[in-house]
Amino acid sequence: MTVDPNAPTQDVPAPRPRPARYLVPALVGAAVAVALGAYGQVHDPTGTAFNLAGFSSTGAVKSWLATAALFFAVVQVISALMLYGRLPGPSWAGVLHRWSGRVAFLVAVPVAVHCLYAFGYRTSDTRVMWHSLLGCFFFGAFSAKMLLLRFERLPARLLPLVGGLVFTALTIIWLTSALWFFRTFGVTT
Repeated sequence: MTVDPNAPTQDVPAPRPRPARYLVPALVGAAVAVALGAYGQVHDPTGTAFNLAGFSSTGAVKSWLATAALFFAVVQVISALMLYGRLPGPSWAGVLHRWSGRVAFLVAVPVAVHCLYAFGYRTSDTRVMWHSLLGCFFFGAFSAKMLLLRFERLPARLLPLVGGLVFTALTIIWLTSALWFFRTFGVTT
């Protein structure tokens, strides 16, 4: 049997990705969140982990680092809107998005390390409970998002949804920590 090269061909649709493949990033994210919470729960808090020259207190250091992380997270949202065509943007919006995310994460890590090491996972009042819970959730959701970036042909809304969860968690973390600190102790360095 010979195949006529001029015969019309049917486009075979690409196989649709199975939703089960997204279970691995979700499970890894959940494991990260639970591991951080478990460590914070069983670790004996030290009360302090670091201080930085030029700042009046550890709380001031953490509040300013958290504010920087939130600033770069806002840049992440704006650059993501540019990448998805919702806002006009420069050709280097992708580079801006990647680097602002890296900086936001790198600035948030010392804050989280200090919180876990110095205070642990606490539920002493509503503000602290939400801060602890969302701090663990943030790093779990961030881990899941980083793993999802490795997948090809993601559903169109999955990455913005997970990115939105990461941003929302970081915003509430900032509200329950840095903003609280600035309102309680003043905007100091």
